Amino acid sequence: MDGWHTLTIQSVTENIRDIEEALCEALNKADFPENDIFAVRLALDEALANAIKHGNHYDATKLVSVKYRLTDGGITIVVKDEGAGFNYENLPDPTLPDRLELPSGRGLLLMRSYMDTISFNAKGNEVTMVKGRGKST
Repeated sequence: MDGWHTLTIQSVTENIRDIEEALCEALNKADFPENDIFAVRLALDEALANAIKHGNHYDATKLVSVKYRLTDGGITIVVKDEGAGFNYENLPDPTLPDRLELPSGRGLLLMRSYMDTISFNAKGNEVTMVKGRGKST
């Protein structure tokens, strides 16, 4: 259960579901609690959508890669796009009153809320997310 697995998709939003289903199946087989699977799926959905939309600008010739590793303690997921990256330290706060009604801008907030840690590479085109295994209910 300690090896890395890699999946790759073209930058088409319909492909997000294939990655989510593959990871959720792996989490189910590893007996992860349902609430952990829900959290991982939501964060993964946001990371993939951001990679396709903001990173690769819906360019189907560009790829998004997902590496994941399951351990007894949890899961690590790395999502990387082929885009120029972004400055993740200067994003506006989506909870400010003037941003509350905007239709986007909450993806990173959700990812940070549902995962234990998230970090970016220096370029800003790769996010690493870690979720520890919770207790089954």
